[in-house]
Amino acid sequence: MVDRSTESESFSASTKRRSPSRGWRFVVGALAAAALITLVVRATVVDFFYIGSTSMESTLNPGDGLLVNRLAYKDAEIQRGDVVIFDGRGSFLPYERPGALDSLAWALRLAGKDAVYVKRVIGVGGDTVTCCSPDGRLVVNGIPLDEPYVLDGNKPSDLEFDVKIPEGRLWVMGDHRSVSEDSRALLGAPGGGMIPVDRVIGKVTDVIWPLDRRHPVEGHAPAP
Repeated sequence: MVDRSTESESFSASTKRRSPSRGWRFVVGALAAAALITLVVRATVVDFFYIGSTSMESTLNPGDGLLVNRLAYKDAEIQRGDVVIFDGRGSFLPYERPGALDSLAWALRLAGKDAVYVKRVIGVGGDTVTCCSPDGRLVVNGIPLDEPYVLDGNKPSDLEFDVKIPEGRLWVMGDHRSVSEDSRALLGAPGGGMIPVDRVIGKVTDVIWPLDRRHPVEGHAPAP
């Protein structure tokens, strides 16, 4: 005769022994799925970056965490005054072929490294940007700019220039003009420091960290 109660107890004990393993597999699977979803969202919708330099003070300070909208320019044009995150390869840094390197760049970007920059758009394709007007302001298409975002005590630019921006390119500058290495620093280089539009990763919409500095990042369109 078979003792069914013994069989039942044995089966129950065996099940209990296996449950922790199943539980851990579920937790690991859930964490992996969450990580994958996070990567997909960051690659296609919104992203998060930390500021590591002083070139955009006081709009963006070192240590600020930025929310970046990757879809901002899907159906809209980049506007003068927008603060953008972009890949500097081919403009701020030597050109690299896309492909496997892009995958590596993405992995490094998640770690806060790579050739990723944040600057403000001053001129878009077709614009003429000049420094400076008689009263010391930047001039876009003949119109002197009012730039409330420039760090107090800084001039709009210590370097004189007069550039015509090709279609599909951007002229960018930092708000902390005296320390920012931006389009001005590459006037004599191939491309003249003008950023290809297709290298823009997204638009900076908010500072979300630290909590006491949370605020939206204004565009301040400087000229028609």
